[in-house]
Amino acid sequence: MARIALQLYSINDVDDDLLTVLETVSETAFDGVEFAGVEGETSEIATTLEETGLEAPSAHVGIEQLEDDLEGTLETYEELGVTELVVPYLPPEDFETRERIEETAERLSAVTAGLGEGQSLHYHNHDHEFVEVDGRPALEHLIDLTDDLQIEPDLGWVGVAGYDPVAFLETHADRVSLVHIKDYQEGGQPVEGGTGDLDIEAVSAAAQEAGAEWLIYEHEERQDSYETVENGAAYLEPYRG
Repeated sequence: MARIALQLYSINDVDDDLLTVLETVSETAFDGVEFAGVEGETSEIATTLEETGLEAPSAHVGIEQLEDDLEGTLETYEELGVTELVVPYLPPEDFETRERIEETAERLSAVTAGLGEGQSLHYHNHDHEFVEVDGRPALEHLIDLTDDLQIEPDLGWVGVAGYDPVAFLETHADRVSLVHIKDYQEGGQPVEGGTGDLDIEAVSAAAQEAGAEWLIYEHEERQDSYETVENGAAYLEPYRG
C-alpha cells in the first residue's frame, strides 16, 4: 500500500538547511521525502533521516550528473537509503521527432544499464512530452522504446497536457511505483493541492490499484513557505495506503 512523501523541491527556497527541513517535514503526516539534490554531509543527512523516521525512497537527479558521475551519485544516494533515481526533466526538443525520442531512449537506457541490483531509473514528465509524434504522444513512444525505464507520472502535468490521469495510470501500471500528486487547473497550470481539478480520490485509488509504493506531493509555487508542507500533508494523508 502506498505511503506519502514530499518532493523537497516544493520548499526549495526556505532559508533553513536540509537537516532542519527534514526535521520540519517529519513533524507532519509525511512518511518520507524525495530529494531534489543534497547539500551537506551525507552521514549527517542519513542520521537525521533515521532520527526523524523519514524514509527517502527516491531522488530527482539531472541526467548530466548521472552520465558524468554515475558511480559517485549512486554511492551518495545509497548512503541515504535511496534506491529509485528519477530524471526530473528533459527539454522539449528531446521529444520533437521520432529520431530524437529514440536518442532520448538510448540515453536513458545507457544510465539504467549502469545501475546495481535493486536500483531503478524513472522519468518524470511535464506536459511537453505529450506532443504528438506520428499520431501518438511522444511519451508513449519513449515508454515503448525503454523496457528498463520506469515512469514517475506527474499527474498534474498529465492533466494540463489534456490527458486523463487515471487512464494514464491504468495503462502504464506495470511501469509505475512512484506517483507525483500535483493538482492542476484544466487547460492551465499546476496549483496547490485541493484547489484545482485533479480528482484526488480517483487518482489515489488508481495508484493503489497500480501497485504504486509512494504518492509524492509536489507544488511549484510558494517554495519559500513551510505552509506548502502542511497543506500537502493534509491533502494526501486521507489517501495513504
